[in-house]
Amino acid sequence: MGLFEKLRAELVDIVEWVDDTRSTLVWRFPRYHNQIKQGAQLIVRPGQTAIFVHQGKIADVFEPGRYSLETKNLPVLATLAGWKFGFDSPIKAEVYFVATRQITDLKWGTPNPVLIRDPDFGPIRVRAFGTFTLKAVDAKALLQELVGTDSIFDAEEVAVLLRSIVAQAFADLVATAEMSVVDIAGNQAELAERLRRLVVERVDDEYGLDVPQLFVVNVSVPEEVEKALDARSSMKVIDDLAAYQQYQIGAATKVAAANPAGGIAAGGIGMGMGLAMANRITPQGPAMQPTPPPPPPPPAWHVVQGGQATGPFTLDELARAAGAGTLRSDTLVWTAGMASWSPAGQVPQLAGIFAR
Repeated sequence: MGLFEKLRAELVDIVEWVDDTRSTLVWRFPRYHNQIKQGAQLIVRPGQTAIFVHQGKIADVFEPGRYSLETKNLPVLATLAGWKFGFDSPIKAEVYFVATRQITDLKWGTPNPVLIRDPDFGPIRVRAFGTFTLKAVDAKALLQELVGTDSIFDAEEVAVLLRSIVAQAFADLVATAEMSVVDIAGNQAELAERLRRLVVERVDDEYGLDVPQLFVVNVSVPEEVEKALDARSSMKVIDDLAAYQQYQIGAATKVAAANPAGGIAAGGIGMGMGLAMANRITPQGPAMQPTPPPPPPPPAWHVVQGGQATGPFTLDELARAAGAGTLRSDTLVWTAGMASWSPAGQVPQLAGIFAR
């Protein structure tokens, strides 16, 4: 083999990038001391773009396809290098491949709590985190602004920058949108789309990147705010204390009516219903003068008899039942404020009725 044939053999015949990392964004073809010969094959696979760079200047850009590298296919490079038509010497240029497919499962989060002004709770701090996808849409801008001369540019390198941009955009969005904590938690899909558009505005022109998808996985608030939200939800379920008491009385009435054995249920049901209806039948009208609120009703007690809950009863009724022997110290009782049913003899409020 002569010298010329040996040199020809050292030149690169095929220029391609087989990416199996799923995370590399830009890859430079490793030319080293070899050169690309005229007529070499350039293979650009789907989801890739190939860029030729000559002495630091971007030359020709190739979309997916198969190309024969000749002067006629490299007009910009031929102009930069001063080649004449039919130039047959090896091509001296750097070739960068840019992944244009979506890179998925990139994570973002607020490194510090973001202060928002909630209309109900005032200034509170929230945290948020989620995921996003990344895609190169302008290979030239990406190569010029972020990659430089790196031989490999991984998505994680730009993800660090994007996480900061997303976190800042989230802080700006919740600060200007005047959204409450409930709105943020209940409209995460809408919030994520607004956040995605705001992020794209900050990266598309400058860095040649797009964020096709962005998700808000969770928005968290301080523990005391969570407790306040839980309490408010409970009040909305109950609506108000009066309605809740009416519900309890109605349920107890059905239980007592279904118990024909009588006992203390028969003696107390009328009084219980009377107490429940007392305030409802009080006449009201615009001509009446305001009256002071009535004293709070005595605790309403419920008793298990015959395997069923009965009541409500007053403390005096329980005392009479204990004196008559129908209420014993091991009878299960319950009133508002107790965690569960307990034997009457173990309830401090009822200890006196068994000592009489």
